[in-house]
Amino acid sequence: MKIDWLPLVEMIRSHDRFLLTSHQRADCDAIGSEMALALILETLGKQVAIVNADGVPEHIAFMDPYGRVGVLGSSAPLEALRGYDVMIVVDTSAWGQLGGMAEVLRSFRGVKAVIDHHASEDDLGAQVFKDSTAEATGRLILQLAKELGVSLTPEIAAPLFAAIATDTGWFRFPSVTADTFAALAKLTAAGANPARTFAELFEQHSLPRLHLRGRILQQVTPECGGRMMWTHVTAADFSETGAQKTDTEDVINMLLTVKGVEVAVLFVELEPLVTKVSLRSRSGFDVNQLAAQFGGGGHKAAAGITFAGPMVEAQQAVLEAVRLAMGECGGK
Repeated sequence: MKIDWLPLVEMIRSHDRFLLTSHQRADCDAIGSEMALALILETLGKQVAIVNADGVPEHIAFMDPYGRVGVLGSSAPLEALRGYDVMIVVDTSAWGQLGGMAEVLRSFRGVKAVIDHHASEDDLGAQVFKDSTAEATGRLILQLAKELGVSLTPEIAAPLFAAIATDTGWFRFPSVTADTFAALAKLTAAGANPARTFAELFEQHSLPRLHLRGRILQQVTPECGGRMMWTHVTAADFSETGAQKTDTEDVINMLLTVKGVEVAVLFVELEPLVTKVSLRSRSGFDVNQLAAQFGGGGHKAAAGITFAGPMVEAQQAVLEAVRLAMGECGGK
């Protein structure tokens, strides 16, 4: 699904002040895409600000060593966001994932654009540059740099490498192709350091994060003859272990390591009436289609839902939908 970059290239060349944002609870693809895009734009002499609804998660703080990502309402007051020519949203096409930045986008009077690789899409009132076959938004930013004639530097290459590496599960997901490794080769040649990136991502965990992971794995429940596994994490689990909500990242993929598992589901109690649901598949089961039933979305093999209700209700509704969609579960 090749993107026609010319309208965005012209948009960038004809404006000077850019505001970048992404989804709440940002991951490496979101932060890496924002950081690299900001540097690309600044190479062209543009003024750039990055503002998200919440801060960079502690476990990927290395992605923003100079504290460039502003937080709406604290380090980036609402009144400070006026006067920008263009607002670009990266790595999401969903109103519900923008948090407080959704209202900023709605009221923004300048030009709006979206750069994303997720299949699901809301109408954000922006020009959309999307390739749902791309393994990460970071690779789309790499394409844009080429279209703009911007040479890669180590500072641009490093966050893009991390973006692609994490959104492919360190290159083990089906989204990985020969083009993925060609892109990684370019980034490595430009100064990205794979060994350092791996160490920052996977060898700097806190003890509370490890304890939380243990609880999540202890609570795994198999269903559908072992074809589906689900687990959960409560507010009490966070407080008792001292872990952060972002410490649940990637743990769902461990459920897919069990032989015979086709679908994995993780329920995270963010607030008493807000439950995050993550879905993963390693079969032909389309979790994006299932997530859409609850206003969520993502990819065929990886999707998410923000469920407005207590976790027990989320479990009842989502698990029943999974059972029905998988078939031959006998109700469970």
